[in-house]
Amino acid sequence: METVVFPLAVLCSLGLGGVVLSIVAIAHAKSSARYLDRRSQTAQARLNAELETAKEKVSELEGEVCQMREQTPQTPPPPRPGFNLSTRSQALRMHRRGDSPGQISSTLQVPLQEVELLLKVHRIVLQNLVATARP
Repeated sequence: METVVFPLAVLCSLGLGGVVLSIVAIAHAKSSARYLDRRSQTAQARLNAELETAKEKVSELEGEVCQMREQTPQTPPPPRPGFNLSTRSQALRMHRRGDSPGQISSTLQVPLQEVELLLKVHRIVLQNLVATARP
């Protein structure tokens, strides 16, 4: 009987040791879970506070931007450029064909005064060329 009791006692003590080890592991896991939960709650609270601070700063900046928009006068868009080189040559070509300044202005979508000025300057330049060409 003694031969049966000793292995049985060893087996029971191993089983009891496994149960104790399991209880310790569960307790440690619960403790770790509580620690991580507290840590995440404090991190969440800190992030919420920072978020509120950022929201306040954004609203302050939004107010400043609105004030700046009200203070700066609305400037009209810059005038569209009239003649570039190709438009100028096109206008002179149309004038040589006999188109009126009004037709040139509407076709090229430039102001009539600019077309008239271009034609006037062109006439002056041609007169100067003719005058210098004569001996």
